[in-house]
Amino acid sequence: MDLRADDPARYLGADDIVETDHPGVRALAAELRAAHPSDEAFARAAFAWVRDRVQHSIDAQDPRVTLTAGEVLDARVGLCYAKSHLLAAVTRAGGIPTGLCYQRLAGENGPVLHGLVAVHLDGRWHRQDPRGNRPGVDAQFRLGEEQLAFPAGEGDLPEVHVSPSPAVVAALRGTDDVLELCRNGLPAAP
Repeated sequence: MDLRADDPARYLGADDIVETDHPGVRALAAELRAAHPSDEAFARAAFAWVRDRVQHSIDAQDPRVTLTAGEVLDARVGLCYAKSHLLAAVTRAGGIPTGLCYQRLAGENGPVLHGLVAVHLDGRWHRQDPRGNRPGVDAQFRLGEEQLAFPAGEGDLPEVHVSPSPAVVAALRGTDDVLELCRNGLPAAP
């Protein structure tokens, strides 16, 4: 897929969701960067950390709402969007331009957005899916050929966003139970 993005330098900053300045995010980025000094190895380690150490809310059946990178890091749970916010914050804090991407998937009640990231390495953008693996889902860190949680298809959206989708932020801020949100109202468009 040909991704559409701005200058990679724009994807290094913080906002109130992708909190690259959060002390825990900075500490995790520093720890991973010290153990994995090359950009690719660091990005791979950050991906694996978020994918494997932060549970997906649905898989865990955990109704807690997490949105910001710090909330996700503290709770160690989140939807795909929230996990993507944490991964973007950690990789940005480690110096890797990282944007937020979305896929439109078929849901039980119509289309829903699925959150991903894109990292800028070797002069190109590469989408990564930190959702978390389970039977039937095997997302892996890949440069070049993608291995996302869900197959690429007509619902792939090519934009690489600097900040989270306003629809995603509004949906998460507007609920006190993410499991209920998943049953009745995930965003369909960014």
